[in-house]
Amino acid sequence: MQIEELVQLVVDALEELKAKDIVKIDVREHTSVTDYMIIASGTSNRHVSALSDNVVEKAKAAGNRPLGVEGKDSGEWVLVDLGDV
Repeated sequence: MQIEELVQLVVDALEELKAKDIVKIDVREHTSVTDYMIIASGTSNRHVSALSDNVVEKAKAAGNRPLGVEGKDSGEWVLVDLGDV
């Protein structure tokens, strides 16, 4: 899967569950850690948790297993590491 397809997959997964304020940031010129950061908000801790679950589910279905998921226990914030995204 190309990076642009992975970025779109994440955005689509977030939009599917009505994420708020989705922002896609190209950070290739600023860091070697990742190529894109996608930031979105949820309306509650449960919503944030559901958003991250949906991103992980869609990524796995497309053959991209997350390298890690952090912060899901509290639901206030969640980081889903898909490598380049």
